[in-house]
Amino acid sequence: MTGRVFRRATAADPPVAVRAHGSTIVDAAGREYLDAAGGAVVVGIGHGRRAVAEAAAAQLGTLAYAHGSAFTTEPLERYAEALGPRLPLEDPAIYPVSGGSEAIETALKLARAAQLARGEPDRDVVIARWGSYHGNSLGALDLSGRPPLRAPYEAWLGRFRHVSAAYPYRAGLNGSHALGDAGALADELEAAIRDAGERRVAAFVAEPIVGAALAAVVPPDDYWPKIADVCRRHGVLLIADEVMTGFGRTGRWFGLDHWGVHADILVAAKGATSGYWPFGFVAASGEIHDTVVQAGAFVHGFTYSHAPAGAAVAREVLRILDDEQLVDASRVKGDRLRALLADRLGTDEHVGDVRGRGLMVGIELVEDRATRRPFARAAALTESVVRRARDAGVLVYSGTGNANGVDGDTILLGPPFVVTDAELDQIVEVVGSAIQSAGAEVRASAPR
Repeated sequence: MTGRVFRRATAADPPVAVRAHGSTIVDAAGREYLDAAGGAVVVGIGHGRRAVAEAAAAQLGTLAYAHGSAFTTEPLERYAEALGPRLPLEDPAIYPVSGGSEAIETALKLARAAQLARGEPDRDVVIARWGSYHGNSLGALDLSGRPPLRAPYEAWLGRFRHVSAAYPYRAGLNGSHALGDAGALADELEAAIRDAGERRVAAFVAEPIVGAALAAVVPPDDYWPKIADVCRRHGVLLIADEVMTGFGRTGRWFGLDHWGVHADILVAAKGATSGYWPFGFVAASGEIHDTVVQAGAFVHGFTYSHAPAGAAVAREVLRILDDEQLVDASRVKGDRLRALLADRLGTDEHVGDVRGRGLMVGIELVEDRATRRPFARAAALTESVVRRARDAGVLVYSGTGNANGVDGDTILLGPPFVVTDAELDQIVEVVGSAIQSAGAEVRASAPR
């Protein structure tokens, strides 16, 4: 008996990807797919970058591994130095890991360690939001406010608390766990901090712009300044999950840059190496780093944290983003993509909202546009849209359960920043047609 792959997807015989370039992935049969999702909204600089492969090979040929508890390495030090000025933190220090879930787990432990080092041992409560996704390890899953993913493991969850999503489109609708007013959202967080007990809350964790769970939901303009003020007044650490929004995805280096807010702790992955290496990091403010280090309070690590090859790849990706002005490209092309979608889908009865920043663009699908009523989950609308788009050679990223934890359908677009105008036109036409044909099919099959 031979071994086999335990696949992520349920398809019994998925195509075999063999090469990629720019915004295109090619399978073993020679078929090309326009990667309108950047994988899982990961690829920013484009596929097939020889310079990144060469940076990895050079580092692997020189020094592949040195344990982070015994050594630092030149690639790590150079990367931290180059990255630091771009991070929305004061005097940042980075702790590299292998991906987003590891980074979230690290950030949670770091927040607890920092509160202990500050002499605040009772601060053991962490607050996140409904309609959020922070990873699939148990701590990250518990932090996430996405009921369908939590459901099988609820018996193992329950340590963290949640407040409403900053989700203007669904604010006030039944079952949505959503508010759309920044003042109300800030007041709710403040009430949750008080309800937890005096000096009990260690941290608040949120994505600056919600990615996979709600499809590029942008909060009200004054949301983040108000939330930062609440956290500061109560001694609560602000943790920004920039796993999806970082490294130019929203048209700025980091999502928080849209509001000029600084975090205490920031989590990044995905675009940091643009999919070329399993890599992520936690960035801590200088105050958090120094407090924890001086107290010797942070006992933590992974076998592949502080990997020199990962840092070498990340630095080359950073150089490409900078030299080719790809963060600005994300902003400009994202504006164009949203305008094209609004024009193509503006009158579609099943398109409730088109939203996002930069090249992170979401489409929310609804059964009734006037009432914002979602399709029932049994209709499997999102799956139909994804299948039709893939059959037409365009890959998109989907989401479900956004409306009430069960029902709701979204499509998330996140192509590489090197996507061409012609490819943007293709994405819009294919996705528009897929939505219209899938909606027609659902209507035709509905009981009369």
